[in-house]
Amino acid sequence: MNYFAGVDIGSTAIKTVLIDEKGAVVGRRLYPTGSHYHQNTQEALGSLLRECSVNREEVCYMVATGYGRKLFREADETISEISANAVGAAQSAAEGETIRTIINIGGQDSKIIVLDDDGHVKNFVMNDKCAAGTGRFLDMTARNLGLDLQELGVCHLHLEGVPLSINSTCTVFAESEIISLLAKGHDKSEIVAGVHYSIARRIARLAGRAGVEDGVLFDGGPALNQGLAQALEDTLMRPLMVPLMPQFTTALGAAHLARSGAAFEAREVCR
Repeated sequence: MNYFAGVDIGSTAIKTVLIDEKGAVVGRRLYPTGSHYHQNTQEALGSLLRECSVNREEVCYMVATGYGRKLFREADETISEISANAVGAAQSAAEGETIRTIINIGGQDSKIIVLDDDGHVKNFVMNDKCAAGTGRFLDMTARNLGLDLQELGVCHLHLEGVPLSINSTCTVFAESEIISLLAKGHDKSEIVAGVHYSIARRIARLAGRAGVEDGVLFDGGPALNQGLAQALEDTLMRPLMVPLMPQFTTALGAAHLARSGAAFEAREVCR
């Protein structure tokens, strides 16, 4: 059996996906990026292969994507996360769903990707100059509220009043604003919901620049946050599709591109 690997080396996490010859997912693995991109990527891939009982020699093609893709020399090919995300979104969509816009929120950036009728990238915009509206912004919020990151979505859904307005667009100033709101006795759910709607407004402005179209898929680690997804739906006034494991969408796309790349190489050899 031949296997194909997609490796998404992000700013905060390394996501690896292994698929077989038929394109079925064999296994997934998430690993902290840390400061040693290359070493940690090797460990992430090795852990996934051991978990799936697959030898390295059985992986006939591997595609790396994400911030650290150029540092992973073992990959057969590197590709931008925009292209990999588009392919992964198509693979993640349920039967009958058409994806025309992808909202991807990562650890340190946010992207809006608009696709054409064939699922190819038509346009995209990215916000990577400020951590506001990214996973890091959510990390800061959770830390200051004394919550686990996974608790933010649940906290939002327990909101009984009105979300507070978080006016600061800078992560540093927003942190001071959150601490001040806590000191004034505001409920954590009010603050969490306020943060989610603040992020949603930033994403909506970004989406406006890209030309958002119906058929919106929300992926990246923060897509696991139900409160943030609800805030985005309310702000964009559109329903969102969220994959079962949204943090692996880009790595999944890279794995399918690896499968396509291996098939192309095989055809070239036969000529």
